[in-house]
Amino acid sequence: MSLKEAARKTLALLEVGGYETSDGAWVELGPQLRAAVAGSELVRPKQLAALLEREVEGASASPPTIEVTAETTQIAAHRLMIDEGVEALALLNFASARNPGGGFIRGAKAQEEDLARASALHACLLAEAAQPYYRINRVEKSTLYTDHMIWSPRVPFFRTNSKNLLDQPFFPSVITAPAPNAGPYLSRGGKRRKLSECLVRRAGMVLALARDKGQRNLLLGAWGCGVFQNHPPEVADAFGQWLEHPRFAGAFDRVVFAVYDRKGKTRAAFHSRFPREGLA
Repeated sequence: MSLKEAARKTLALLEVGGYETSDGAWVELGPQLRAAVAGSELVRPKQLAALLEREVEGASASPPTIEVTAETTQIAAHRLMIDEGVEALALLNFASARNPGGGFIRGAKAQEEDLARASALHACLLAEAAQPYYRINRVEKSTLYTDHMIWSPRVPFFRTNSKNLLDQPFFPSVITAPAPNAGPYLSRGGKRRKLSECLVRRAGMVLALARDKGQRNLLLGAWGCGVFQNHPPEVADAFGQWLEHPRFAGAFDRVVFAVYDRKGKTRAAFHSRFPREGLA
């Protein structure tokens, strides 16, 4: 099955609100799908800046357990929620700033498109409340894009690859946020310092939004390290700076960086930044 066909099948599944498993059982997703779409909301830069400034009150100073794994985002989410029983999980969608689901419908392959084929994320990104995210970024001249984000609660996931449907769906929440698009920004004369500041600030905002939504378990990864050409050590450190910051002391229990990287170079950068469990 081609990726275009997988996208068509996903859209058809969402249209009927459920699917039939390989053994003939019907999995109803209508109520969960409607709730995820209705709950999807735009979070504006000023809101995120305020969240980033907030200190954690009364939280334990225990550092989170941090893992770097050789998994796709959706496989890691399935492992955490189904195999390990994590009840609530927020994952980061390495998002297009201008197109819901990126190139999902035309069969493109990157992290966001993989998530869209595996879940109801595309429907959430088409929610009316989410549309200012796309309108604003489409007229933004800088490929740093803006700090707008989309929060989608308990999104139904029904695949871990582009083909096979799961007998048991799972429901992570999704933060949709664009990494700065470093390649064209730098090629047009953009300043590396401004790029770095944007990357660090926005990584902190991702964590601040997750914290504000009460999420104790996060699934991150090599955000913007593909076609956006951000350097993996810089992305790893952008998150690391905030995870070590007193402002986030005790905010999270577990943070997983799922880095699916055949050559291993990108994953090695995250292993180097997070060489052990926890941040003592």
